[in-house]
This record gives sequence, C-alpha cells and structure tokens, in this order.
Amino acid sequence: MRGDLPKREPEILASWRKMNLFKQLRETSKGREKFILHDGPPYANGNIHIGHALNKILKDVINRSQQMTGKDAFYIPGWDCHGLPIEWMIEEKYRKAGKNKDEVPIIDFRKECREFAAHWIDVQREEFRRLGVEGDWDNPYTTMTNAAEAQIAAEIGKFLMNGGLFRGSKPVLWSVVEKTALAEAEVEYKEHVSDTIWVKFPVVKTPVAALEGANVVIWTTTPWTIPGNRAVAYGNDIAYVAIEVTGTGEGALVQSGDRLLVAEALKAVFEADAKITGSKQIWSGKGSALKGLVTKHPFAGLDPYYAQFQVPAHAGDFVTTDAGTGFVHIAPGHGADDYVLGTANGIEVPQTVDPDGAYFDHVGLFAGKRVLTHYGKKGDANAAVIEKLKEAGALVASGTLTHEYPHSWRSKAPLIFRNTPQWFISMEKNDLRKIALSEIEKTRFVPQQGQNRLYSMIKNRPDWVISRQRAWGVPIAVFVNKQTGELLRDARVMERVVEVFQKEGSDAWFASPASRFLGNDYNPDEFEQIKDIVDVWFESGSSHAFVLEPRKDADLKWPADLYLEGSDQHRGWFHSSLLEACGTRQQAPFKAVLTHGFTLDEQGRKMSKSLGNVVAPQKVMEQYGADILRLWVVASDYSDDLRIGAEILKFMADHYRRLRNTFRYLLGALDGWSESERLPVKEMPELDRWVLHRLAELDAKVRATADSFEFHSLFTELHNFCAVDLSAFYFDIRKDALYCDAPGSARRRATRTVLHEVFSRLTAWLAPILAFTAEEAWRARPWKDSGGKSGEESVHLRVYPETPAVWRDEALAARWDKIRDIRRVVTGALERARADKKIGSGLQAVPVVYLTPERRAELEGVDLAEIAITSGVSLADGQAPDGAFTLPETGGVAVVVNPAEGEKCERCWQVLTEVGSHKDHPTLCNRCTDAVGSLESTAA
Repeated sequence: MRGDLPKREPEILASWRKMNLFKQLRETSKGREKFILHDGPPYANGNIHIGHALNKILKDVINRSQQMTGKDAFYIPGWDCHGLPIEWMIEEKYRKAGKNKDEVPIIDFRKECREFAAHWIDVQREEFRRLGVEGDWDNPYTTMTNAAEAQIAAEIGKFLMNGGLFRGSKPVLWSVVEKTALAEAEVEYKEHVSDTIWVKFPVVKTPVAALEGANVVIWTTTPWTIPGNRAVAYGNDIAYVAIEVTGTGEGALVQSGDRLLVAEALKAVFEADAKITGSKQIWSGKGSALKGLVTKHPFAGLDPYYAQFQVPAHAGDFVTTDAGTGFVHIAPGHGADDYVLGTANGIEVPQTVDPDGAYFDHVGLFAGKRVLTHYGKKGDANAAVIEKLKEAGALVASGTLTHEYPHSWRSKAPLIFRNTPQWFISMEKNDLRKIALSEIEKTRFVPQQGQNRLYSMIKNRPDWVISRQRAWGVPIAVFVNKQTGELLRDARVMERVVEVFQKEGSDAWFASPASRFLGNDYNPDEFEQIKDIVDVWFESGSSHAFVLEPRKDADLKWPADLYLEGSDQHRGWFHSSLLEACGTRQQAPFKAVLTHGFTLDEQGRKMSKSLGNVVAPQKVMEQYGADILRLWVVASDYSDDLRIGAEILKFMADHYRRLRNTFRYLLGALDGWSESERLPVKEMPELDRWVLHRLAELDAKVRATADSFEFHSLFTELHNFCAVDLSAFYFDIRKDALYCDAPGSARRRATRTVLHEVFSRLTAWLAPILAFTAEEAWRARPWKDSGGKSGEESVHLRVYPETPAVWRDEALAARWDKIRDIRRVVTGALERARADKKIGSGLQAVPVVYLTPERRAELEGVDLAEIAITSGVSLADGQAPDGAFTLPETGGVAVVVNPAEGEKCERCWQVLTEVGSHKDHPTLCNRCTDAVGSLESTAA
C-alpha cells in the first residue's frame, strides 16, 4: 500500500544512473523544440532544507511536464559559490583557532573557500538527486569555475566599456561585523530598539522675521548621525507652528522662553514628549515659507569642526508628519534620501564613520567612538552624542523606540548607512532603467502580481552598488588612473583579463602584477588595480551569459523560457539577472518568471530550530519517500506560502495510497493483456466510452497545465478521477465484467481496452509528479516484454499519449451525468437498507425505482442493475409510496429496496432465481455457466 518508497526509490535512482536516463532523454529529444528552465543557483554552504526541496521539485515537475509534451527540456543545475556566507564560515574557523584572516595569504584563503563550496556542492547534488530531480548532474554550472569567472569579468567589462560602471561615494547599507556593503537583497528587517532624540538647531538666517531666535527641532532614531548633519529638511505643504515655551514639567530640558518650530499636526505629541506644560504660538505657516532659512549645527559652540559650516533648510518630498517633528535632519553620508537632497543642493557628503563602525579621527568630539562593536552590538557613540547635545543645550528630549530595522541576513547584526567609495552601475546611463521596465512589460509572470512588484522595484531603485570589500569572489577587474581618477577603458586590457581568468581563474588577479594585464602600453605605477570583489548577485545575475550562451554542446538557447524561484527573488536573482542582461544585451534573459511562496509549519509559523518545527526533507524521505514530498509540492498552491508538518504529510501519504492503489488495480486487471483483445471504440458500451471521454478531458487539462503551471488544480482533478470516477464508479461496476464475463465477451474486452488506455495515460500524466511510482508502475506492466516502441525502457522517455478526437463526446458526458444522479439515489437507498439490516450487500437487493417520464427517458438503453450493482432493478411509474428514499438535490427519482429472490451464484454473487437450473453447474447463474463452459472448452 505504501510502496516501501524509502527502499525502492534509491533502487530506481540507481537504475536511472546505470541507463544514463539524462543522456537518453537528450538523444530521444533531438530536433524537438527546446524548453529551457534556467536554474537559479542555490548557495553551496550546507544541507538542503525544505525550501530547497520545494524549489527543485517544482522545477523538475515543470521540466518533466514540458519533456512529455514533446519538447526537449534540457536542465542544467547550478550553484552559487562565492560570497560572504562561505567566507564567514572560513573566518569562523580561523577565529576558533585564534588566527587572523587578514594575516592569511589571500590565495590560501580563497583556496579554503573553494574547497568548502566544492564539498557542499557534492552533498547537495546527491540530496537533490534523491528528490528525483533529473538534470545534467555530471556537468552542472558553478560560479567558481574558470569559465564562469572569466565570463563574469567579461560582463563587468561590458559595463566598463559602455560607461555604465562608475565609482562613487554614496551612503550604502554597511555591515560592521562583515566589513562590507550589502545589497538590499542581503538585508532583512527585524525588531530593534533605537535611541531617539529631539534636537534644537538654532536659526541664524530666516525669511520670516517672527522666527528670529527660534530653533528648528528635529527628531531622529540615529543619534550617532548628528556629527554628519549638514542640513535640515521640511515639507513644502506641511503646516508648521512656532511656539514659545511658557511652562515645563519636572525633568524637562527646555526652558521657558525657548522658541521651537515644529509641524502643527505633531505639536501636541511633541509638547508631551518634551514635557512642555504651557506654550504660546508666535507664528504659523506652510513649509514653503521657510525657503532660505539657515540654522547652525548644535555642536558649533563646542568644536570648530562644526562651526565651519552652516546648516540650511531645504524642501524634501520624503518629509511627513507620521512621527517626530515634521523636520528631518539631513546627514548626506548616512541615508539615501539625505544623499539625494544633499547632492541636489550642492551639500558635501562627509566621511564620518570608518569600516569598523567607529568615527574617523577627524570627526570633532567623537573620534574613535563606535556606532556598533565588532560583534554588531550597540557601541558608545549614541551615548556620547546625547551627552554632548546636553552640554550644548541642544537636547530637547530623548527616549527609545522599538521598530523594524535593517539587519544582515547572515550575521543577523544591525546595519548602518555609511558613506563609502563603492562601484556602481548607473540606472540611467544607456537607458538601463527604461529598457528594464520595458522588458518587464513583455515578460509573462506567474502569478501575475509579480510583474507589478518587480516593476516598482526597478522604477524606484537607486544606482546598483556592485562592489564588496571582501576576498572570496570575482574581482572587479578594472584599473583607475591614479592622477585623473578616470577608469581605464581599453578593450585589449579587458581581453587579457578574460583570457587569463579562463585559463587560471580569478585568483590570478590577486596573484599577478598589474603589468600582466596592462601590457606594454601602460605604466602600472600610474594605475590603481581594484581589489574589491563583485556582488554575488551580479555573479548569479550573469549566469545566463555563461550557461545559456556558451553551452553549445548542450544546444541551449537564450533567452530562457522560464526563471523560477521564491518570491523574495524579485529583489534578488530576477532583479540582478534582468539588470545585467538589459545592461549588456538590451533584453531580459527570460520569457517568463514564476515565483513560489515560502515554507511554513502547520500553524503558519516560520520554521526555526528554537520552535522545533523544522521539517527536514531528508527525514521525510527516510520515513515516507521522495514521492510524498513531490505530491505535497504539486497538491499545494505554490503561489502562496506552503505549510508542511506531520499531519499534512500523513494526509499526503493517504492521497498517495489512493493513487498507488489505482495503479495496483490496473496492473492486476490487465494481467495477460494482449493487443488482440482491443475493442474498437464504436463497439464499446456507453459506460466505457464515457471513461474515454473523461480521458480526453483530462488530456486537455494535462497539456494546458504544462504551460499554465497550475499543478495543484491538475492534481485535484487526477486524484478525483482516480478516487471518484474510477475507484468508486467505473472499477466498482466493471469488476463484475472483469471477473465473471467470458474472456472473449465484448463487454470484458471493452473494459480491458479502456483500462489499458487509462494505465497508459495515468503513468504518463503522473510521471512528472510521482516520478518514482510512475516508473515502478510502468516497469510492472504485464506486456513490457512483448516488444514495443522506443522509449518504453522508462516512463520518462515517453511523451503524453495522443488522444483520438473521437473520444471526446460532450453529449454522452451530459447523459451520464444524469445517469450518475439516478445511481446516487439508488446507492443511497441501498446504504439505508444495509443500515436497517434489510440486506447485506447491494447484490442481495432488487430495488424498485420510481421515475418521472423525463428521468425514465434518461435511462434508455442502460441496465440500471449493472450500474447500481444489484441483482436486478424494477422501474416503476407513478407516485412512489411513503418512505421511499429520495435525495433533495435529485428530483424525479425515488427508490424502495426489496430483497432479491432466488439463490446466490457462487461465482458472481448475484442472487437470481435461475441459480440451480443447470445440471453441470448447479451453483451458477446462466451467465457464469456459459463463461465456465467457454473456459472449459478452451482448456480442452
């Protein structure tokens, strides 16, 4: 019943390897239309988890479905190998051994990273294969091969040559722990407790006379950014008020007579926070009236460093009255909005915090103070800033706020916005943003809302920061003129870089002198050789270039038909792949993008070791087998988050048993099948032709699903077909013909012909889903040694069988819907009679069925006793007696159940008066006597 999948599946996997199934698939697919699902590379740093299983199974189901529609679904799995997670693991090893990573030669360090990634690739490869995922596992792609690294360098070179690459000094999300900039895709938002402060900025120049001697009050959750302040921002359309303090509460830092400028909508909350008990309004007006207002830095009186510049007020469209004071302090080096407003108004972008999270020595008052420690904990900077604000008389109030704050998804430590020189790809140069948005509009998204999500991200994103200050990755292999700061744009130099990387890998950049790449045309002393590595998202985003284009042996194609990953990849791999391809080829690397949700436990919670709710695919396969996981993926609506746990897996196992039992029944019923038994469709009874109609309907659904990817609805239909149409209806009715009719009878031949067609199609239709079980069933077919067509060695070498158009019969289907309605009333009456102990089984009954003329006409030509599985049926007109069984949803039918008269035939179990009338077979009915006679004559 369960199939012993944990034992049988590895045996089937071994047989696929032995026969080289992937190679045979390619050989049998030659000349077919290509279907290319380009694999988004998982990270090679640990065992696979249930999210990996979901992703790879869904890809495999799609690839197998496309293959069986008659295409060539060439799938090359890949791995992401560079980047911080692996580097972090090697550094951890060093830390435990008391070693400093910076003291290890970079080539040695990179070698350890490479070996670490290679180990986990081997582990994950076997785990993915155990799921039944078919692909070119002997020739996967990885981002750390020489060929891949060379192509990544070449892709960077394309942006270098077209002017899209530039070095700029901008605030970026920076990890103090990991000492590198992070992309938005590497950031997660978690609860964090921040210090909050309200600070006075004294007005020194104002277009409004009433504001002379007043103070602009700002509110911020990052006190440490105050030394980097260079402006304040207001909203043009926001209503502001200036108040003069007339009363204060205990502990207030403001004094009577202080003049404070805040947003009118926030005045009441502000006064409560500042412990102001009395005030009078001295001015009100829109923010637009503040144009030209200038303040001075709150630390101007404490240190000449801050006295050297004024703090102007500028309008900012990002200013709101959601919280704070309606004024935003602008530190151009510590925020995206701050940077944009600052540069737009010619304000300098200062360098205040170093890579370790400490203030630079030149920062007045706070040199060496730390925003965060090396371990990502709160440093002493906030406390120092707050203390100096008190000393300066600029602090209005302070407090704390719990809110969502950016953290590194690897170290889990909070991040800071920090101004630092980085390498960027311009979103405007070469119309990159415009091209990307246009390509999104041409792309098919499943589900459709993914299009709007990606579009809005691209529309609003800043320039793409692609540099990382780490060691494990492909270097941004470019040169900068030390005197002019200009990038060296020389195609010959870039060609040398790519050629060397192709032969030796990107280690050569760190091991070779600059002269090796610059050649004789340039003096190496005049150029800076950039040692930053490129963001891993750029690497994986370039994978289309070193997988789809160069693999001529695989005869792939560009762009890919489909990219498929989790919904988080709108900001990750989909995003970077789109930008990389549009920047170098002016076209998206995909025709369609499919996203799936995340895996949750049965209560809808995120899985975590602390909660003890982690479901490991390895454990599931040990207990149930991979086909149960595959069934779970297909039975779920993957467009939403998917739940999994012990009860859900049991539920899937129950569904699996129904499907497996369908195969078992079909194999038993088809024992000894020969093509000579096949009965032409036109000679079949209506019931059997109805099944063929259902097969035709399902065939259309299967083929449509291969393109729509809506597998959960297909699974529901296939499961219901097996459980309801076949097991509870057709099999139940036709088992009598199978077991009791003479072997050569037309009804039995029709039944076996239909069952053969059902088996042929179900094994093919379920092969992409239940890859192992469908294979096992196909190999167990009784006629497998009687010769056959190419591709019959494995079910996966087949294509979906063609369905004759003549099978589709809508009129017949409509008629049998009505017949089944009548049958339901009869079977309901039989159930009640069994419950009342009137009969033991339906074959002990001869029900009287009262029908309206319209209902009686629906049964014309149908033996209702055969369909209802009774020993007879009596059809009656007129009014049914009181107590007759009816169903409210089925009008015109009423049933009275009477016991059958006669004896039970020991062969077919029908109760008939004719039993006992045959001398040679006194215990058989007429039909069974004839059937046994034909068998006896055949044996003689």
